[in-house]
Amino acid sequence: MSSFIQQNMMQEADDAWLIGTYKTTGQLDYLAALYQRYMNLVYGICLKYFDEDGSKDAVMQIFEELIGKLKQYEVQNFKSWLHVLARNYCLMKLRAMKNKESRQVSIDDHPVMENEEIGHHGDGAILEENLRSMEKCLDTLPLEQKTSVELFYLQEKSYREVSVITGYEMNKVKSYIQNGKRNLKICMEQYV
Repeated sequence: MSSFIQQNMMQEADDAWLIGTYKTTGQLDYLAALYQRYMNLVYGICLKYFDEDGSKDAVMQIFEELIGKLKQYEVQNFKSWLHVLARNYCLMKLRAMKNKESRQVSIDDHPVMENEEIGHHGDGAILEENLRSMEKCLDTLPLEQKTSVELFYLQEKSYREVSVITGYEMNKVKSYIQNGKRNLKICMEQYV
């Protein structure tokens, strides 16, 4: 099969086929074709945590993680799964950077960082703390609100999709999301 025909097949193939073919053959071309579809999404997620250069590096690192992780898991919705993977990668990277930042040496009572990398993004620790607070607050919500909020905001499902997945009526879904969002905000304000 010519490489031109193979490239066209990969562009037109759905995510599940590309995942299955990658898992079966181990050929990175299939994974690369799949990842390329969502690279802008991953880059956008990374920009929430890092500057442009850091985000570009993270996009490449996440692809490298994907090589092994995709073989380990049974993925039903690749876009949502990748969103969570990218977010978790960024949080782990921030934690590692925060740990490096906290290990300081003192020269003449002036703190000097062992690793200057962290200096470019001061909001990282605040963002990580907010995310931790949000996760704790999510756990305080009633199950219906928590499920609806997670599906709608974190997995980017529509009202209709949330309704189908949960079995809740459409009006109930809208109510759970609205009330869940309000309760989440109130809870997070208490943490601040």
